[in-house]
Formats: sequence, structure tokens, C-alpha cells
Amino acid sequence: MKHYSVLLKESIEALNLKENGIYVDATLGGGGHSEAILLALRGGHVYGFDQDQYALNTAKNRLKFFKNFTAIDSNFEFIVEKLSELGVDKIDGVVMDLGMSSFQIDDASRGFSYMRDAQLDMRMNQNQTKTAYDIVNHATYEELVYIFEVYGEEDFAKPIAKKIIELRPLKTTFDLVKITDMYKYMSKSHSAKQVFQALRIAVNDELGVLERTLPKLLTILKPEGVLSIITFHSLEDRIVKHFFKTYSEVHIPKGIPMINLPTPPLRLANRKPILPSEAELSENSRSNSAKLRVAIKNEVKR
Repeated sequence: MKHYSVLLKESIEALNLKENGIYVDATLGGGGHSEAILLALRGGHVYGFDQDQYALNTAKNRLKFFKNFTAIDSNFEFIVEKLSELGVDKIDGVVMDLGMSSFQIDDASRGFSYMRDAQLDMRMNQNQTKTAYDIVNHATYEELVYIFEVYGEEDFAKPIAKKIIELRPLKTTFDLVKITDMYKYMSKSHSAKQVFQALRIAVNDELGVLERTLPKLLTILKPEGVLSIITFHSLEDRIVKHFFKTYSEVHIPKGIPMINLPTPPLRLANRKPILPSEAELSENSRSNSAKLRVAIKNEVKR
């Protein structure tokens, strides 16, 4: 299947690219966003992060003719440390395309898809030890309910968790789908969609990584540097929205008069998220839930 970069035009335009700028593609994937940035540069450099070996190899092959591109085998949580090792301490912009890549969904053996039978895996970094199998078969009832309710917003979290414990061990994706089918046979979407999303987030600590990374990005962005972030579900979007709101407002206790208000670290490029166009939605159904939020670092006057 063709790899499709969601909101590609919009997310790259939002970066307001400088010809000699230093940019980070924090979620390299198939290299679509990196390629679009590189084509607009004359000098400068692009650093692409990914912890998935298949995605890294695919992107490196696609971008092999660009001398100003460096692929970095790492979760973007370590962006500051990895760039520092390469002598980079300030950048002009970051693009993040969160969630799964199409490679991970389309490779049945990875266990991300509820449409194909495979081992319960779901690791984005295949060198890590914890898998979906470990969580499904070793988590307590309370832990499973929390994962399904919070990460999957699953209404049937409790009966599904109870049945999982009753029928353990579960070995494959279809073992789990049989359980979700018991309770969600009237569901408009696939019965396992929210449970699989929840497990994937838990296996890869996706929300924790995002929350820990966003403040780090502020420290390495140059003034007027841009954060261009694409999310695919409400939990990710909530974290990004809250971070942008917190750092784009000045918080002054009520009743204290201020003549010169301090400048907040960020300003919002758009009050509301940018959504895919009708043309993109018709071409790629996976872009349906995508939202792009953009913020720019202010030059803080002292």
C-alpha cells in the first residue's frame, strides 16, 4: 500500500520554512514530511527521528540523495539528547505526525491490526520487551479497565477486562477480537477498534512520551521557531491543545495590576485546528480524524 503523509501541505506550510533552516521530523515514518521540507531548503538540514526500523530503512532509502538529511534511530522523547550528540542545540521547527504509520498497520505480523490474525505485539520499537501480549495476559483487572477506559474510551471496558482474565492466556489478535465481538456486536465501527487503540498506547507509552517531550521542544526552538503537530485521536489532541494553551497565555493572579505584561513562550498560529480538505478525505480515509495544531515560539523580551 502507498504510504500517505496526512496533512502534508498544511503541516509543511505552517513551518514557514527558511532556506537554510534546521528542522526536525520527529515522526519520520515513510519520509514524506522530511522530503517536502528538504525540497524547499537550499542549505540547512533535516533530522528525522523514528524508533521503527522498517520505517527508518524505508525513509533512508527514499531520501538517500539528500546530503543534508540525517536519520536518527530513536524515540522523539530523546530529541534534545540525540541532537546534542550531533552538535545541534537550536532548531527552526518541528513537525510531528503522531499515531501509527501505515507500515505498522499494513504489516499483519506486527499485531496492530484487528483485521488480521497475528501475535499480540504492537511494539513500535521492536527492541523493547513489553508487548501487548504481556499486558493482556499479566495486567490486573483494574489495570486493564483503566487502559481500556482511559486510553480507548471504551464503554465496555469492565466486561471485556473480566472476560480477558477469564479466558487467559490470549495469544493472538483474533483471540482478543472474539472477546470484543461478544459485547460490541451492534457497534457501528469494528468491535476491537478502541481496545486495540488503548493497548497500542499502553504498550508504547504514547501519551506519556508526548507529555514529556513537548516542554523539551520549547528549550531547543529558536525564536520564531514553529511546532507543527498532527494528532489522530482526542487524547493526543487534548495534550497538545492544553500545552499550547498553557504556554501561549500569561497567568497573572486576579487583582494584581500589570503595566507591561510578560510575553508568553508561545503564540498560536490558529485558534482552531486545521483539518484535512475534502479532497484529502476522499483520497485517504485514514486522514479522517487528523487535526493539525501550530504554535510559534515568541522572542521573550527581558
